[in-house]
Amino acid sequence: MNTVTYAPTAYRPDRIPAQLPSSERSWLKKMGRVRLPWGNTQELAPAKFFYQDTPADLRFGEEVRREDAEKKANGTYKPRITETEDFHYIHDHQRHRFAQLSVGGRFWTNLYIFGKGITLFVIPVYILVCIMLAFDSEIGFLAEMIDSIVSGAYIFSPLYLSWMLGALVVNKLPKLWIRPSRGPLWELNRQTGMVTVFDYDNNGEYKKNGTIGELTAPFHEFDAYVISSPDRQGLPLNVLNLSHRYRDIRINFAPLVHQSDDVNEHFALWDYIQNYMDVSRPLPDVPYLEQYRQLDPTTAEHDRRTGRNPRYWVDMDDETFKTRLNEIHAAIRNIDTLRRPNLMAKHCEYVD
Repeated sequence: MNTVTYAPTAYRPDRIPAQLPSSERSWLKKMGRVRLPWGNTQELAPAKFFYQDTPADLRFGEEVRREDAEKKANGTYKPRITETEDFHYIHDHQRHRFAQLSVGGRFWTNLYIFGKGITLFVIPVYILVCIMLAFDSEIGFLAEMIDSIVSGAYIFSPLYLSWMLGALVVNKLPKLWIRPSRGPLWELNRQTGMVTVFDYDNNGEYKKNGTIGELTAPFHEFDAYVISSPDRQGLPLNVLNLSHRYRDIRINFAPLVHQSDDVNEHFALWDYIQNYMDVSRPLPDVPYLEQYRQLDPTTAEHDRRTGRNPRYWVDMDDETFKTRLNEIHAAIRNIDTLRRPNLMAKHCEYVD
């Protein structure tokens, strides 16, 4: 890991150049979309970013790295699968380059997660309903319960088998599912201020010779949209998209924050992305990025000036972390995104 210098193109809100008027969107592209304002961000990130990298997780990672260093020193270290393959994923002080597992890898993990989740949720509910109905059954409580269990076995056996098969592969056969995809999907580059979407059509070049196209543009030429679509009950589910103002370049951020009815989580993600790309301010203060703070010039200077503990997250005790989570949830509930002026309107004329 090395410290970096920022490119002249790095994003700074006070150095946004004048831009062409936006392209007019068709009525279809306006449906179910709310364009989010630029600027006036809060120091926020989606709650998921804190749950997926807790202080306990960070300490565990430190312990693993310490043990690895000892094994390397005495010659007993064996590289993990993730170290022998290029998974194309990078998330540090310079860039967030996103890539998924292979199709097969996603199949096995989804089989395990959904099989387990649905089984553990549905079966207890089913048993409770069966017990309630059995008390009023004409054939008697015991006979009704036996019938219900037999019927349930036909219904839930596939779910249970999916869970068990997925667990076997995920826990015991890592080579079957820990496999890289063909390449990254997108990149947000803090160092250069550029956004890249990787093109696997590339005018047929990828099929011919494996050449991945790159659609790149400055961050300030994009706009964020919350896209809403109804679920089966007609309730809105939201997801954050980043769309280029003049070209057909789009990023769907569902892998970062899944489609959900809580629109504020997606507002928080937009604040996080702006803060991450803005080199005039420090990196977002989330647990995962703590290890890179001293390598980013603006962040290192901010932490030196404010006296921030470099181990703020990793040394945090569980009770303090719970308190911080409550504060984070409260801040997300009260986020003021839709009440903010759009600072990009100073530099670009929006035609719709």
